[in-house]
Amino acid sequence: MILQICDKIQGEGKVLYVSGEESAEQIKMRADRLGINNEDILFLGETDIDVVNQAIIDINPKLVIIDSIQTMYSEEITAAAGSVSQVREITSQVMRVCKSRAITTIIIGHVTKEGNIAGPRVLEHMVDTVLYLEGERYFSYRILRGVKNRFGSTNEIGMFEMKEEGMCEITNPSDILISEREENSSGTCIISSMEGTRPILVELQALTSQTVYGIPKRTANGFDYNRLALLIAVLEKKAGMALGNQDVYLNVAGGLKLNEPSIDLGVIMVVASSYKDKAIPKNMVIMGEVGLTGEVRRINFIEKRIKEAEKLGFKTCIIPESNKKDLKDIYQLDIIAVKDVKEAIRKIFMRGE
Repeated sequence: MILQICDKIQGEGKVLYVSGEESAEQIKMRADRLGINNEDILFLGETDIDVVNQAIIDINPKLVIIDSIQTMYSEEITAAAGSVSQVREITSQVMRVCKSRAITTIIIGHVTKEGNIAGPRVLEHMVDTVLYLEGERYFSYRILRGVKNRFGSTNEIGMFEMKEEGMCEITNPSDILISEREENSSGTCIISSMEGTRPILVELQALTSQTVYGIPKRTANGFDYNRLALLIAVLEKKAGMALGNQDVYLNVAGGLKLNEPSIDLGVIMVVASSYKDKAIPKNMVIMGEVGLTGEVRRINFIEKRIKEAEKLGFKTCIIPESNKKDLKDIYQLDIIAVKDVKEAIRKIFMRGE
């Protein structure tokens, strides 16, 4: 992605790519494979920050890439590279040199298995913008998410697909994420999730099966386990479904991770669909937050969500009743408002029949 960015700013000025991990030959091989053709990209294989800073001053590039911050060191600090004191000092020096010359700088940092920046979090506090590139190792999709931005909004994401020619932008993520859904299959539904200010339609899948070991198992992939357990309890108490002897498995298709409250109703409906072995209509989108008393609560950006569903050809939207009075436009799809989980189950599965 960084090499592709360097290629996109061709003609804007020189780019200094500082690598403490890969050699010039390795980066050249990747650049050739990606078709990078910017002669203004200069490479420096160095880990001594004093040498790097001097190169920045001498070249005065438009863009500097530091890959990665954990490999850089300063001889003034006795600690090992990647330690708190080294990262703090190196970042401070790079910021001082580059900000005084109005040079845009991208610092690459490793992340742990939990998704946090490896080593000290002081790096996040010092820089102006923090971007996370998220994605499962077995899926080709990647999300570039802003978690901090001193000069703009953090409510935007970019979605990409990893291909042989590099990172390719997905202009319509919803269409990709729901394209493989089967017709008349129980335990699957489409929900609407807001990623920043962009509504994305995603497929949820659920499977319930008779437990073998006496204690029912709950497994969630891409969704919070504790939230799933809570929603199953609501389904048992308020809808009368006996799930105490059922293993419940939930999956967010496409390898995405969702934690927005508006997908609660979709989780409950997809679990109910699998348990009842009744299909939710393929042309239906479900959205709504669910409370502990079984009520379906108001959600944000309702009109954006409905317009996205309408654009992709869906015919029915299940929304919270408290949101319906906020709708101003006239939509081509059928909008069904529900007050609680029981009403939602009745309307969805009666409609499916």
